[in-house]
Amino acid sequence: MAKSKVNALVAQSGGPTCVINSSVCGVIAEAKKSKKIGKILAAYRGILGVLKEEIFDISKEKSSAIEQLKKTPSAALASCRYKLKSQNGAQSDFQRVIDVFKAHEIHYFFYAGGNDSMDTADKINKLAAQEGYELVCIGIPKTIDNDLAFTDHCPGYGSAAKYVATSAMEAGRDNESLSTYEQCTIIEVMGRNAGWIAAASGLAAREPQDAPHLIYMPEAKFTFEKLIADVKEVYKEFGRVFIVAGEGLKDQNGNFIAAETQGLGKDAFGNATFSGAAEVFKNIIQKELGIKVFCNKLGSQQRCSMHFASLTDVNEAFMCGKAAVKAAMAGVNGKMITLVREKDAGYKCGTGLADLKDVANGEKKVPGEFINEKGNHITNACRRYISPLIKGEAPVTIGKDGLPVYVRLAKKWEDKKLARYI
Repeated sequence: MAKSKVNALVAQSGGPTCVINSSVCGVIAEAKKSKKIGKILAAYRGILGVLKEEIFDISKEKSSAIEQLKKTPSAALASCRYKLKSQNGAQSDFQRVIDVFKAHEIHYFFYAGGNDSMDTADKINKLAAQEGYELVCIGIPKTIDNDLAFTDHCPGYGSAAKYVATSAMEAGRDNESLSTYEQCTIIEVMGRNAGWIAAASGLAAREPQDAPHLIYMPEAKFTFEKLIADVKEVYKEFGRVFIVAGEGLKDQNGNFIAAETQGLGKDAFGNATFSGAAEVFKNIIQKELGIKVFCNKLGSQQRCSMHFASLTDVNEAFMCGKAAVKAAMAGVNGKMITLVREKDAGYKCGTGLADLKDVANGEKKVPGEFINEKGNHITNACRRYISPLIKGEAPVTIGKDGLPVYVRLAKKWEDKKLARYI
């Protein structure tokens, strides 16, 4: 870089998690040590905030507020689902990003997000290189879906797994106590095309009678005939049934089973929006078997329940944020930080690197060895993979009213230097 000190920008994108703010804390902690970085800036609402030039100096926040971010869920910088657009072949949105970076002397870009975010960072990085603008782009992994390729697991997944497994355990006891009335309970979980979150619920089943009895993941072959046969078998044995259904389930023809996903709902990146798998199950089970079914859709609680977040998850997210800055300071560019599980006895995790473009084009599914032969539950290998990720309870500050205290940043806005864009 030409100047002794230049500015860095950190931003968050996509569905928030319990620990994405911990990654931001890691970026700030390490960036403050650097002699190469001047201001540590943040974009409000991810890449959309860059386009709007809504940028604030996060290094001016109180140190107590920054520390409290580790105990605060969701995206403190605010997030977005926005796909940068090209118009008539011109790199319109992409060019605007570079122009904003130039105007604010931003030469380091740290982007916390999933596949689409890594694709965005990669394309921005390549355009900067084409224009001869010195820019270092480092991705920080984030997703409760745990479907990013090239990383053992993703920050955010451990806390979601802990919450879902606990929810299944508790709702399972409710199902057991009311089995003469609500004979079947179904929980629908997030995860898109991957069954990692559904698989995590299997940790709750320590004994055969424990919920969940049946787990359906998108990676396993599924038919409604199989569902009815499975339910009959479990009901005959226990007099009740507890099911966990992944939102991205498909039928034998490869179609999503929930009506909303039949091309009716798409996000900015063209990904299907999912909803209704549990209701589909409910209607079929009640019609075919005549038993009463109760549905739970956990929704956004899976990604924002800080009150029972995994301490391992919090610490690893912080580690990823620090590793991103360390990599940038060492001259690394165009990479995403990965989590690398060491093969020693016990559990130990470090960081590695993967190309942004490779992560953008990859998707990690639940492997076959993690799914039982019947395709309706997890294996011990899956338990061994997930169990270390949910260990420990993240500390949460409790107020005098008995409820958690979550921080909201003050946001010292930077002056806008360019004409309004959108």
